Amino acid sequence: MALRSIGIDPDTGQQGSPTVWVDEEKRELVFQGWRPDGLLEAECAAFELPGHAPGIPPHEAVIRIPARMVPLLREACDVAERAKL
Repeated sequence: MALRSIGIDPDTGQQGSPTVWVDEEKRELVFQGWRPDGLLEAECAAFELPGHAPGIPPHEAVIRIPARMVPLLREACDVAERAKL
């Protein structure tokens, strides 16, 4: 796996560590974040988009990432775009 570390939540301190990577081999953005509480997960699962069944498939997950990480998300997108992933 060719993981490229982009960054970690700048306010992470010593507990928790929302993180962003780019997997250049698989051509994916990879996120580590907080698990949602039951209410948020249920709200996400109930959301309907045209052409898609509601729910969260067993092979997918909802994660939470703090908005203060937007610069890191932008950087990850830029890295992926420059690498033509």
